[in-house]
Amino acid sequence: MVLLGALAAYSFAVVAGARAGTPEILRQARQPGPYSLIFEDLSDWQKQALLAVEDPNYTRHHGIDLETPGAGITTITQGLAKRLYFHPFKPGFRKLKLMLIARYVLDPALSKDEQLELFLNHVYLGTSAGKPVIGLGAAAREYYHKPFQDLDGQEYLSLVAMIIAPNTFHVLQHPETNAERTRRIQKVVSGEYKPRSLMDLYYGELDPETQKGLAPASYFPPRGGAPDTNTKE
Repeated sequence: MVLLGALAAYSFAVVAGARAGTPEILRQARQPGPYSLIFEDLSDWQKQALLAVEDPNYTRHHGIDLETPGAGITTITQGLAKRLYFHPFKPGFRKLKLMLIARYVLDPALSKDEQLELFLNHVYLGTSAGKPVIGLGAAAREYYHKPFQDLDGQEYLSLVAMIIAPNTFHVLQHPETNAERTRRIQKVVSGEYKPRSLMDLYYGELDPETQKGLAPASYFPPRGGAPDTNTKE
């Protein structure tokens, strides 16, 4: 009972504190940058592809999803909360704080379209010349030297491929690894490959070298083995 009471008090304090700071956090987050995107900049196909990879049940959950195959344990809402409320985010007990903010603060405050728009503009996509690249619009300019709207399908998916682990799947620094993940993502988007479990985030087994660049406990090979077409030759 004491533990439950302490947890309830902690949860209340986290939510109340986050709600108090949210108006200013969102005001700053909405400030347009030189390469900012709006929700309408995403084509239906681009939106479908992004959600298939990052958050398959996005339109139906409220910031937390621990059931959908391929979803992992971090939804788009949580990914956005991580960028806006934590500087920096550190794994561990803060994951509970992150889930509370996503579920009870950010999701009620913003529509799904608004959340996705902010995610597009605040997602971390590696570094270039020693500087962080923030947002898909900036990544299009930095890595492909063109406006986001001019990306072809392959280029767009290569940027989506970076989101889960920007350094490991960096489109310029590790082009072969990025290309392999992009190929797997294409199979998910087309329906050729369906994730088999919550943590089937890489759509099959990974080679040991690629695994070294991933966060601890973020990679679990799918049970039953992966098709040959989802592993490196």
